[in-house]
Amino acid sequence: MARIFAYILHKSGVADDSPAELLAAAKKIDAVASPTAIVTGWGAELDAVCMALSGSYNEVWKIANEAITYPNAELVRKALVNVLPKDCILLVPHAHFGVDLSPGLSIKLNSAYIPDAVSIEGVEGTQLRVVRQEFGGQVSAHVSCDISAGAVINIRPGAFKPVQSAPASGRVVDKSSEAGELTARRRFLETVIAESGDVDISKQPVLVSIGRGIQEKENLAIAQELADAMGAVLSCSRPVVDAKWMPKSRQVGSSGQTVKPKVYLACGISGSFQHLVGIKGNPFIVAINKNPKAPIFQVADVGIVADMLEFLPELTNKIRELSAVSA
Repeated sequence: MARIFAYILHKSGVADDSPAELLAAAKKIDAVASPTAIVTGWGAELDAVCMALSGSYNEVWKIANEAITYPNAELVRKALVNVLPKDCILLVPHAHFGVDLSPGLSIKLNSAYIPDAVSIEGVEGTQLRVVRQEFGGQVSAHVSCDISAGAVINIRPGAFKPVQSAPASGRVVDKSSEAGELTARRRFLETVIAESGDVDISKQPVLVSIGRGIQEKENLAIAQELADAMGAVLSCSRPVVDAKWMPKSRQVGSSGQTVKPKVYLACGISGSFQHLVGIKGNPFIVAINKNPKAPIFQVADVGIVADMLEFLPELTNKIRELSAVSA
């Protein structure tokens, strides 16, 4: 079996949720795999991430270069081409940066490319069987891919649940000198922070999130009553913001906010990749949708097939009853 690597995204000295998820995905490819983490960046923040990862990965490759203090996919691609061994398998989170990095990298490595993998079914010879989603998650595509020359696979965030494993005492290997000269035609200018609204949903432990299933603005009150009963905050998916029913500061997803609640109640939300990528931290997800084939059910801990406009008032009343009894 080819050697497996996991590219780890990080910010401010802290890795995102991908390390454990990429480990779980690697085990689906090879049950006895011991993947190597690859981290790029610069300075003390990079060192902190590498040391933290050595607690779960047996080996961590560090590529330090001031030019990639901010993750520039063009530069990171050049570094990885020089550092990665031939015919390896690289797992990359299917986030903004991963989508920018991976297609071109697979071409440079002359290897296969699989975007947005939500499940890995196994390997038969040199054929890797992977499940992707098409048409906004309405269709599951079963893909067979030849990995004899290696592969770059983008893993959908949240699709692979972390598995319990013994702590590692990994070593950090500095590969910076092998990365070569890093120059690019584009450069980082600045980070523009989005304006915050009346409530910072990124810091809320419980979110009641509504989507297209809310149907009209007047029905927002139904969801708000449930949020109030739960002591939660109301958030939403992009269609609600596009309709101007809620401000953009309440939107969860790739073009909105990234949230890390303990409980996430998805009401009338289909569960597209663009929405799910904004949910981090492996929260307890409860999904309510009248479409039993909605993609949100594939990541939910509890799925309820029902019309949210009928179900939410009943749930609100039940929560109020239980609150009154316990008071």
